[in-house]
Amino acid sequence: MWKNIRIACLLMVLLIVAVNAYRDQNQDWNQPIMLLHPINADGMVTTQQYIEQLQLRDFAEIKDYLEKNSQFYRGQSSYFMLQIGRQLSQKPPQMPTQPSLLNNILWSLKFRFYAWKQHQSVDGSPALTLYLNFHDPKQHNELKHSTALERGRIGSVNLFASDQQAAQNNVVIVHELLHGFGATDKYNLATGEPLFPIGYAQPEQQPLYPQTQAEIMGGRIPLSEHKSKMPNGLEQTIMSALTAQEIGWTK
Repeated sequence: MWKNIRIACLLMVLLIVAVNAYRDQNQDWNQPIMLLHPINADGMVTTQQYIEQLQLRDFAEIKDYLEKNSQFYRGQSSYFMLQIGRQLSQKPPQMPTQPSLLNNILWSLKFRFYAWKQHQSVDGSPALTLYLNFHDPKQHNELKHSTALERGRIGSVNLFASDQQAAQNNVVIVHELLHGFGATDKYNLATGEPLFPIGYAQPEQQPLYPQTQAEIMGGRIPLSEHKSKMPNGLEQTIMSALTAQEIGWTK
């Protein structure tokens, strides 16, 4: 009986979290406060040392990028505030290794429940919260895909704990941040290659290849039809008109 009661209570909590997350699905840019919670995802001493030296200036490029594109598409100056939140010890739930509709739904509920548990009054009311999972690059050659939910305005972002990777980390952060406001992926989910034309920065370029920039939601710079590379930083990316429309900056 007690087991059934616990399950019922958990389901009730998850329902409340899901309803609140659904209410959060809007594109309100009036309070663009982005909260970044660092997490030592691999437990390494080197990762912890990297987290402890993080400062807001490490993410200044993100703020500049958003303000520049907001000015271009909205025709008005906007102010974006990034805040480094408390370091968290508990990692967000991982995406299911065997994706299915049911597994994805359960994972999204667990993620929203995780975010609800982690939130404290000192965090204020950010427009979006990202959980930055840092990993020592000497221990991890590649990281699992990051993800973000528009309903709930939360994201789990996998990053390298390295100054050399900081610029590329910011590309990943902006990609997931824009997901949280409604932007869609513009790359082939099976291959990771940008989709033509929506995933290309310059789809009208002749000759088409090689491109020199990436569309931010396409994620990579197309070098040929089947080859691409990660941009070195946000300066090698553009935000397309379609992405700007998806996040509510144009009609």
